[in-house]
Amino acid sequence: MEMTGYDEERVASLLRLLPPPPAGWIEAAAELPLARATIESIVARAEADEAFRARLLVDLAAALDDAGYEATPSVLASVRLALEAG
Repeated sequence: MEMTGYDEERVASLLRLLPPPPAGWIEAAAELPLARATIESIVARAEADEAFRARLLVDLAAALDDAGYEATPSVLASVRLALEAG
């Protein structure tokens, strides 16, 4: 891939001038793999278990709590989108 305007060393020196990311961004990025796995697990279970899916549709947060999942705002939003899409 050819870069125009800046070579790799110039880009690297410009990146070093940027301030470090906020700690919250780093923590959120570290939590993403577990959150994705949790969401995928919930969606797969909803696809395989019609009763679980029905409970999710009635009261998503309560159904997740009852099933032992942590119903964080991001998990709730992601599962809700997945259920609406499929």
